[in-house]
Amino acid sequence: MAASVYASPIEKGWYYLHRLLCGAVLLYLIAPILVIIPLSFNSVPFFTFPMPGLSLRWYEEFFLTERWQGALHNSIFVAVSVTLLSTVLGTLAALGLSRPNFPWRTPVMSVLISPIIVPVVITGVGVYFFYADLGLLNTYAALILAHTTLATPFVVITISATLMGFDHSLTRAAAGLGAPPITVFFKITLPLILPGVITGALFAFGTSFDEVVVALFVSSAEQRTLPRVMFSGIRESISPTITAAATALILFSLTMLTTIELLRRRSERLRGIRNT
Repeated sequence: MAASVYASPIEKGWYYLHRLLCGAVLLYLIAPILVIIPLSFNSVPFFTFPMPGLSLRWYEEFFLTERWQGALHNSIFVAVSVTLLSTVLGTLAALGLSRPNFPWRTPVMSVLISPIIVPVVITGVGVYFFYADLGLLNTYAALILAHTTLATPFVVITISATLMGFDHSLTRAAAGLGAPPITVFFKITLPLILPGVITGALFAFGTSFDEVVVALFVSSAEQRTLPRVMFSGIRESISPTITAAATALILFSLTMLTTIELLRRRSERLRGIRNT
């Protein structure tokens, strides 16, 4: 506050210019998304502005037709399965990496987060040939395992960040009082890292729910997910139903980001209380 009071006119000008440029860049990035939302209420079966009228026919097609609902159910089933599996694996990996005497921590961490670094097309090709040798192609198991590979690094990174401020003396004290490891985890460790676990689970769900490239390699028409149906619709025949599906995904993403932000603030508040 004091710096802004004693700032020179030139410094104030650069300050407001910086805010203006940031707002312009943000508007440039968000504008395509904002255009999609009103188009989902268009009354005609093609994209046009100004819209001749408003209609909910595309939302009715999205929520009532078997093609779109089947894809949505597949996406939810796969995403929930991936969330459960990747959350368990990522939590165990993060807890192991957080131990002070863990050997080769940096190389192991690099291997665990490599699916984020490697281009998803390369991952899709590698998964395709690997699952082809195992006979897992065109199955739900292949899609769930492939998405788990992509989602687990997000869980590991999120929980590892939460464990940076974790006081391991609490677990040692509980163990010294005779509590078994499983009791220590559920009574002490898990409640303290729960915001990070939930955040990682949300990231895992979003990663699986929005993924399309790997799904094109390892799944068939029976395991067709919502992003794959949208991708196919854009290639074959652009239907306004895609805009209704995109709007639903936008609302879902906003809800997920809001939840993550609330959990982050709660975690920071709890960390501040523990430090005091």
